[in-house]
Amino acid sequence: MTETPARQYREQQAGSLTTGSHILLPGGERTAEIHQLELQRDDFGVPALVLASLTGGGTLRIAAGSTVTLVDSAHDAVTHLPRAVAGVPAATAADTPVPEATHPASAAAGTEPGQEQPGGEPVTNASVPAVVVPPLPAAPPAANGPSQEELALIPTPDGTPESVVEAAAEAHPDAVGVLLLTDRLSKGVNFKSGSCLKDLTDLAHELFVALKDAEAALSIADLLTVLPYDGNPGRWASVEASLALASYICRQGGQDERAAVYEKLIRTPESQETDPFKARMAAKVRQRSLNEPNLYDKEIFRSIDNSNHDAEREWRLLRLESLLFLRAHGGSETIGMSELERRIGNELEAVRA
Repeated sequence: MTETPARQYREQQAGSLTTGSHILLPGGERTAEIHQLELQRDDFGVPALVLASLTGGGTLRIAAGSTVTLVDSAHDAVTHLPRAVAGVPAATAADTPVPEATHPASAAAGTEPGQEQPGGEPVTNASVPAVVVPPLPAAPPAANGPSQEELALIPTPDGTPESVVEAAAEAHPDAVGVLLLTDRLSKGVNFKSGSCLKDLTDLAHELFVALKDAEAALSIADLLTVLPYDGNPGRWASVEASLALASYICRQGGQDERAAVYEKLIRTPESQETDPFKARMAAKVRQRSLNEPNLYDKEIFRSIDNSNHDAEREWRLLRLESLLFLRAHGGSETIGMSELERRIGNELEAVRA
């Protein structure tokens, strides 16, 4: 066979392969075009194996996380490479056979391409009906963060973080919950401390939920809403809760543009993953968590049955945080915005009673 023109090689994760791609086969000296793709998952629902059916016959089994080599400007369904690629020495065609076909229809009949059917006709790839498997979907678009003009809608704190906390405490001198939190925070606000961020978001919720002081709650929440996403789930959980609360307060107060900024910021982690395959998987997990949120129904009902009102209130506060988080994301496929508004109103009424 004559040598093919010079080719360009690039690496790609198996989970992001598409039909029509030309892939370097095991052994490093043949290429083949991908005809069909099928993604198999393990028992936990995580993508585990990619089955790539090749034009001309054969199926490759590739671990979903493996990196494979693609060949640009390849024209033949299966071709020999004229020289070694990526350090693999050249060999003859006999040394590297084309992968055998593993189509389920061939296996069921007990025959393979090249063998004869009972009627005497040889089995060919064309005689085996193909199951069309759609390619993997494209990666979801990255979340767009707010512009500098939009970020300017969030006011800068009036003084130091400690002074903002002290102002909230002075406005509610008889509120025990506020005093306990501000006493810890008055010693110094450390934004690198997960426990400090948790105290701040708890203070914002205490001011809004228990004391109905939306203005003070928003001033405390804004100490966190401007913090960047640093990849630490523990610290980001507090920032996330403050963003959701700030969004709700602004929506209730008619500040829709400012609320939209918080809602963009809460999606910041969605734009951090640059790998298309991992981004798709993260989007699926994220959507599943939005569709199936933990609303602590069992815990609340158990507290009601035991007449434990303090425990019931604590569980309802956690449910309220989950509902506010869903609302900041625009609802989900299972709970719409109108239903969220109704449920949030119910929880606020229950915990304020």
